[in-house]
Amino acid sequence: MDVLDMNQATIKARDTEVSDLTNRGVEPLTDRSTHAGTPRMPNIKIFSGSSHPDLSQKIADRLGQELGKVVTKKFSNQETCVEIGESVRGEDVYIVQSGCGEINDNLMELLIMINACKIASASRVTAVIPCFPYARQDKKDKVGSRAPISAKLVANMLSVSGADHIITMDLHASQIQGFFDIPVDNLYAEPAVLKWIMENIHEWKNCIIVSPDAGGAKRVTSIADRLNVDFALIHKERKKANEVDRMVLVGDVKDRVAILVDDMADTCGTICHAAEKLVSAGATKVYAILTHGIFSGPAISRVNNASFEAVVVTNTIPQEDKMKHCSKIQVIDISMILAEAIRRTHNGESVSYLFSHVPL
Repeated sequence: MDVLDMNQATIKARDTEVSDLTNRGVEPLTDRSTHAGTPRMPNIKIFSGSSHPDLSQKIADRLGQELGKVVTKKFSNQETCVEIGESVRGEDVYIVQSGCGEINDNLMELLIMINACKIASASRVTAVIPCFPYARQDKKDKVGSRAPISAKLVANMLSVSGADHIITMDLHASQIQGFFDIPVDNLYAEPAVLKWIMENIHEWKNCIIVSPDAGGAKRVTSIADRLNVDFALIHKERKKANEVDRMVLVGDVKDRVAILVDDMADTCGTICHAAEKLVSAGATKVYAILTHGIFSGPAISRVNNASFEAVVVTNTIPQEDKMKHCSKIQVIDISMILAEAIRRTHNGESVSYLFSHVPL
């Protein structure tokens, strides 16, 4: 028997076996693992870290999924322990953990959860990090030449722990994506911000979009172009971190509604000084719109004493406690953007649609 006859005999035997299995009501393994020539997509599992369970639940509800069972606890010496309570073998796993609250504990918890899923044979592990921790430590300053680049260190830690993909929102510096050797989807709150402005500020056609520092100029010009309005810039000089020395306004805000836009507000010194500058320059109303409302230290008292109509933040960080102490804080829900990014990633679709549209 030559090679051709042997191959034909093998194919005939395999066809007979498949036919026999089908007749007995058993689905052959080859048919189950492929569909129309494409690999079967593994099932999706969504787990929540302890930093922002409310956002995780909203994402899961939007996707029609239950949050996966996970138990996180601390030993008496404050070591973090994570137990995944269900099988993740061959699954497409998404772990939602924001860089807020007890940042170091939450980061360590995320790393342990990623590693736990990876060594439990998960097909792919995606870290969904709405607010990326240590994002401000992205370069060496001119003064502190021995300063660390901690954002790069966090990127290395996430990669080493076993993450295959990162989904985040409004990175402080978009170059942080280049710190990773794995895919990073940096989503934008801009579409949701535009929607909020048009729905809640009646005089938005006579507004001016203002950046509180030179670094946010690109973000502000993008929003101003989409709204077809003017933009202004405030140049600030810092003596040291979290302390602003001097501010110079570039642009005309007289008799207009000023909307300050930035990616984050921590102690709120910058935006509160900026608000005073805008009011003294003749702005009729001042709003602040920020993606990540950290609000640490004296932030809440500063916002309460400042001349803002409203300080609008997204829910990448929990805001319930802060809203109790400050009536000016309003929240834009971005869970649908993250949920849609997860759905598109899971199905192998493009996420670039989300850069300019809010999912319905």
